[in-house]
Amino acid sequence: MKINCTNYDINNVGEIVTLNGWVNKKRDLGGLLFIDLRDRSGIIQLVVKPESKIYEKALSLKNEYVIEVTGKVVKREKANPHLKTGEIEVEVTDLLVLNTSLDLPFELDKDNSLEDTRLKYRYLDLRRKNLQNNIITKHKIMQSTRSYLNNEGFIEIETPILCKSTPEGARDYLVPSRVNKGKFYALPQSPQIYKQLLMASGFERYYQIARCFRDEDLRADRQPEFTQIDLEMSFVNENDIMKITEGLLAKIFKDVKNIDINLPIKRMTYDEAINLYGSDKPDLRFQMTITDITDILTGSAPMFNEGIINCLVVKDGASKYSRKEIDKLTDFVKIYKASGLAFLKYDEGFTGSINKFITEEVANKLKDVLTLENNDLILIISGNKNIVKTSLGALRLKIAKDLNLISQDKYSFVWITNFPMFEYSEEEDRYIACHHPFTMPEDINTLNDKENAKAKAYDIVLNGYEIGGGSIRINEASMQQQVLESLGFTKERANESFGFLLDALKYGMPPEGGLALGLERLTMILCGTDNIRDVIAFPKTASASCLMSGAPDIVPENNLKELNIKVED
Repeated sequence: MKINCTNYDINNVGEIVTLNGWVNKKRDLGGLLFIDLRDRSGIIQLVVKPESKIYEKALSLKNEYVIEVTGKVVKREKANPHLKTGEIEVEVTDLLVLNTSLDLPFELDKDNSLEDTRLKYRYLDLRRKNLQNNIITKHKIMQSTRSYLNNEGFIEIETPILCKSTPEGARDYLVPSRVNKGKFYALPQSPQIYKQLLMASGFERYYQIARCFRDEDLRADRQPEFTQIDLEMSFVNENDIMKITEGLLAKIFKDVKNIDINLPIKRMTYDEAINLYGSDKPDLRFQMTITDITDILTGSAPMFNEGIINCLVVKDGASKYSRKEIDKLTDFVKIYKASGLAFLKYDEGFTGSINKFITEEVANKLKDVLTLENNDLILIISGNKNIVKTSLGALRLKIAKDLNLISQDKYSFVWITNFPMFEYSEEEDRYIACHHPFTMPEDINTLNDKENAKAKAYDIVLNGYEIGGGSIRINEASMQQQVLESLGFTKERANESFGFLLDALKYGMPPEGGLALGLERLTMILCGTDNIRDVIAFPKTASASCLMSGAPDIVPENNLKELNIKVED
């Protein structure tokens, strides 16, 4: 049995070993040939002497040739502290070339190649150590997850990939049925309905590392196919689910990073998060909260006559932002529909774009409420509440990045609770479910007040990313019907879309709830990258295509005919 390159150390000196791997680098130093042999575990140095029978063959080796070598482990004259095997090398006596390699389209040890090139040759890109480490980290997270949930009495159950299309939020990927012409399966956006049905089946504690599919616009932390750590529990409340989740995260961080996270995790209501941070996924690794100064500045200037007035105080930031740089910040907040950005700088007095409107009384109130110190910068936005909060929330993150306020080796968790039951969709011009239609309302009597109705829903946030979310589910048929009606479903459409779930609710569905963690987002954070493609073996591009395989692709006409499908130009 072959053993990985890095399984050898100074204790193996004198042993005869056989190793397989790739030629990572070859160096000719005055006759002696040094070869770095690489496998998944790392690198070990080989040495071939001029008098060796395999010397000429070794001279012909090129980078990425696949070889098998046999030789003696010896102590290196000068150790390399940067390698796990840095105290030893192998004097090669036998060499077999298992395969040759063309010159690679990019260098594995450099990050200057175009991402499209690396995605086209992803099988080569995955030879890079950092990507291999990312994939291995993901594996460790899954192993840790299974260990923890198995010990907590959960059962791992697979749910279908070919499902019924149901209107749950994102756009479905559809799969035509050959047997049932004109009908389609949908790939699951999540196992949501199935895991609720498993609770009706009496399994009580279910989990699954589940593949999910959503046909939506992509970004750095989103892919069309992704993986959830999905769990569901019967006879529980929000606190029970949060406690289980915290225990799972604590085990993952200990197993993968040897980090102890502080439990219990801090909780914050949705309203508090929006008011203080302008986001329902606040990054708490740095201080800087939004302050409401509506009562102080309303009517003080022409631009402060309507809506709310909120601000950020950038401590010691006045000298760090020139007028030109503040103009760039103004352009930035306009992306989020803010009408403008007013500013004040404080140094024993105020200067800035609205200084002429600041009376002594207003100045004293600002100093008191904002606890100002010399060289502080105040950035102010007024108007519609949603625009003000969203704009300042985005600005808060931008400033933190500009001024390096975020500690990259810090992990800051927070639960966001008491979510709205509904949210308004401008695209659909109606209220939709904030989480999903099966979420238990805090008070069934508030469903008609869509702007203020709250849900028994919660998200777990880490470093500004929503890494998971869940809710207590509706377990009674009439309440589920009422919620669906409030979302615009007629009884006929509700039965057509969710009839099998509505039926299940009539047969003794227990109180239940659950949560799903985004495996790739969690892995991404633990690996220190902000690109989700870095933690997926074969990811898609921003246009949901695979540059390596060419998917999606045109299929032969006869395949379409079998499915009774015609593609129009």
